[in-house]
Amino acid sequence: MLTIAVDAMGGDHAPKAEVDGAVEAVRSLGVKVVLVGQEALVQQELSRHSDFRQLPIEIVHASERITMEDSAARAVRAKRDSSLRVASRLVRDGAAQGFVSAGNTGAVMATAKMVQGVVPGVYRPALAGAFPTMVSGSPVVVLDVGANVDCSPQMLAQFAIMGEIYSRIILGLAKPRVGLLSIGEEDHKGNEMTRSAAPLLRSLNLNFIGNVEGRDIYSGTVDVIVCDGFIGNVALKVSEGLVDMFKHLLRESLEASISGKIGYALSRPAFSHFRKRLDYTEYGGAPLLGVRGVCIISHGRSNANAIKNAIRVAKEFSEGRVNQRIEEELRGKERGTGD
Repeated sequence: MLTIAVDAMGGDHAPKAEVDGAVEAVRSLGVKVVLVGQEALVQQELSRHSDFRQLPIEIVHASERITMEDSAARAVRAKRDSSLRVASRLVRDGAAQGFVSAGNTGAVMATAKMVQGVVPGVYRPALAGAFPTMVSGSPVVVLDVGANVDCSPQMLAQFAIMGEIYSRIILGLAKPRVGLLSIGEEDHKGNEMTRSAAPLLRSLNLNFIGNVEGRDIYSGTVDVIVCDGFIGNVALKVSEGLVDMFKHLLRESLEASISGKIGYALSRPAFSHFRKRLDYTEYGGAPLLGVRGVCIISHGRSNANAIKNAIRVAKEFSEGRVNQRIEEELRGKERGTGD
């Protein structure tokens, strides 16, 4: 049975969301969960579940918690007994095969890199986000979505390698289509970084289809999209805002008239399916690719369903040996990317 550590004090709704998500995960996913945090608070939430004593859940005490206001550097240096750091240490020491946190993203990335270490040959780990597309059941992997604001062309080439491995192993695509996010499909479009990165991607043993535009994130015509963390994070946040606005406008329109309410009642199964396809909690969290061990970063406002699915993603990444495969395949695929 795989063991996944969960930073129980990280998210906006901690520790309730983390505990409830862990309970749902062990009931349905066949994993053991270690909840890391202030023991009294975690135990209080866990005791609300009548069958908690029969579940494969363990609590590991950590006296400190990292808040969203803490800087990443201070969190790593000063809070050595934080729930985040203890969870990462469990992965490093082999007591857990992966860890999940809905805490401060910068602190999670800095801690994972420092405590667990980076896969040899990786310039910078990348945060990979899964976006829904118009093709049902075929999300697109976008990276980086926030780990590296400033990137070099060589880093983008590595992101392409790591994203292609993710898409192959986790999403089951035999030959993922890889695109470089730019302001136009033509090679001469874009900035200096994208124009320099394109030939590097072409030199790799990848199914590189060239430049893609922002609208292609949702079209389903590409499986992996590479960009720097600044652009990727903006795309992620814009997408979240558009989903929230679309849901609000749809609900407003349906409630505006009797015919709308009747139409909604008749189409409820279709609307439920629609909401699920757009619901970020179904994707769980974004894996940090290129670190040793498994690290999944969830949204700060994650609920129990998001935490459960983040644990599922951690389980899949551990079973797929994704970061080990990245280490193995970088050696063969990265020739010609330079230093």
